Amino acid sequence: MMAETVPHALTIAISAMGGQGGGVLSRWIVDVAERNGYLAQATSVPGVAQRTGATIYYIELFPKTAAEVADKAPVLALMPIPGQVDLLIAAELVEAGRAVLRGLITSDRTTVVASAHREYSIAEKAVPGDGVVDSRKILEAVEGAARRCVTFDMAHHAASTGSVISSVLLGAVASRGRLPFERVDFEAAIQRSGIAVGRSLAGFAAGFAAAAGGSGETSRSPQLSPESPAPSSRRARALLERVDETFPHAARALVVAGARRVADYQDLRYVSAYLDRLEPVLALDHGGGDGSYRLTNETARHLALWMSYEDAARVADLKTRGERFERMRQEAAAEPGQLAYAVDFMHPSVKELADALPAPIGRFIMARAGLRTAIDKVINRGRQVHTGKLRGFLLLYGVASLRRLRRSSYRYAREMKLIDAWLARITEVASSDYELAHELARCQRLIKGYGDTHVRGMRSFDAIMEALPELQARDDAAGAVRRLSEAALADETALSP
Repeated sequence: MMAETVPHALTIAISAMGGQGGGVLSRWIVDVAERNGYLAQATSVPGVAQRTGATIYYIELFPKTAAEVADKAPVLALMPIPGQVDLLIAAELVEAGRAVLRGLITSDRTTVVASAHREYSIAEKAVPGDGVVDSRKILEAVEGAARRCVTFDMAHHAASTGSVISSVLLGAVASRGRLPFERVDFEAAIQRSGIAVGRSLAGFAAGFAAAAGGSGETSRSPQLSPESPAPSSRRARALLERVDETFPHAARALVVAGARRVADYQDLRYVSAYLDRLEPVLALDHGGGDGSYRLTNETARHLALWMSYEDAARVADLKTRGERFERMRQEAAAEPGQLAYAVDFMHPSVKELADALPAPIGRFIMARAGLRTAIDKVINRGRQVHTGKLRGFLLLYGVASLRRLRRSSYRYAREMKLIDAWLARITEVASSDYELAHELARCQRLIKGYGDTHVRGMRSFDAIMEALPELQARDDAAGAVRRLSEAALADETALSP
C-alpha cells in the first residue's frame, strides 16, 4: 500500500530594506494567492535600520482544497526555516548573500530572484579605504547555493520606469519564480492595491520581460569614457582637447573623470588648475613598466578627490539640486501633483563656519579659543531644515552660493597648501623610486569624510609624510608606506601619536 502524500506549504522569504517596498510586495503575493485558492500567512521580522539589517518578510501558502479534504487547518510557520524555503526574493545582492549564510538558499529546493545592484552597507562605507565587497563573489555564492537563480539589475529598471523595485521584483517572480499563478493574476493584484498603479505596472512589465529574456546581467563598475557626455562650451572642449593632446590613452579616462568632477565642484578654471598640477607628475611617469601609467592614474584619481573636498557649500549644493528632489519623489512613489517634502538635519560647528569665511577672518577666529567658544555656543546645535519648503531651500541655496567665494576661504587656502606639498613629495621621488611615488599618491585615500573622521585620516596621512625621509632609506620604502597605509585603514588610531 502506497504512503499517502502529505501536502506542504509553499514557502517564500523576501529580504528588503526600508523604502524598497518589501511590505507591498508581500501583500501583492498574498492577494494573488488568496484569490487563487490558497490559504496565506504573512509575517515580518524588522531589521535594526535600513542598511544594518533588512526586514525579512515571510509568506506561507497552503492549498485551500488540501485543507478541506483533510478537514484540518494547516499549521504555518512564522519565520523562514533553513533548508525549507522554496522562493527567496532579495531586493539587493548582499541580502541574497546573507540568505546564503542563513541557510535559506539550498540547491535542492530554492529558486532565487534577486536584484544584482548594490546598496552599500554601513560597514562598507565606514572603512577609511575601499571597503566595498566584491559583488562577483557574492553572486557566485548565491548561484552556487540555489537550485535556480534569476539576477539582473532591477534597480535600473525601477528607475527607468519611475517605479519602486518591488514592482520589478514581482515581475521577475511572475516570469521565473515558479509560482502557480498567471501574469494577469499579478497585474490584477497591483491594480487592486491602488498604489502608484501606472508606475507599478510599468515596473512589473520591465521585470517580467528582463527575467523572461534570461538576462544574466550583474552589477558592473561603470566604464569611464572620455567621449561622453560631450562638453557644452568652447572652453570645455578646449580643456578636453588639452587632455587628449597631453595624456596617454591609458590615463585619459581617469583624467577626464577627474576633470569633470572638479568642474562640477567649482568651475572650468578649477579644471585648468587640476591639469596644471597633474602634468608635472605625467612628465616623470615612464608608464610603470607595463604602459599602464599607474602613477598618473592614481594621482589623477586622488587629486580630483582632494580638490573636491567636502565643505558646507558643497553639501548645500548637492542638497538643493533638482535631481535630488526628483530621486526622493521616485523613492516616495509620489504621484504627479502630490507634494513631497525633505527635512535635512544639520549640526554646524564653529570650525565649519571659519572654514567658509575669508582666510584672514577664519584664521582670526580659530586662533582665539575664547572667541571660538562664544561662537560655538550660538551655532553648534541641531537644526531641522525643511529643504522642500521655500525658506529652508533658500537658506541652503544661499550657503551653496558660497562656492563662488571658495577660493578666498580659510579652508581652501589650507587644502591647497597641503595638496601642493603632497604633489611635491610625489614628484621628488618619482624619478628615483616609481613604486614609492605610486604609494605616496595612494596615501590620499586616508583623507576622507568630515569632522572627526577627517581629522583622524589627516593625522595618519601626516604621520606617513613625516616619516618619509626615514622610510626612503629602506630598501622596501614603497612596501613600508603601503603597510603603514593599510594599518591606518584597518585601524584609524594605528598611527596616532
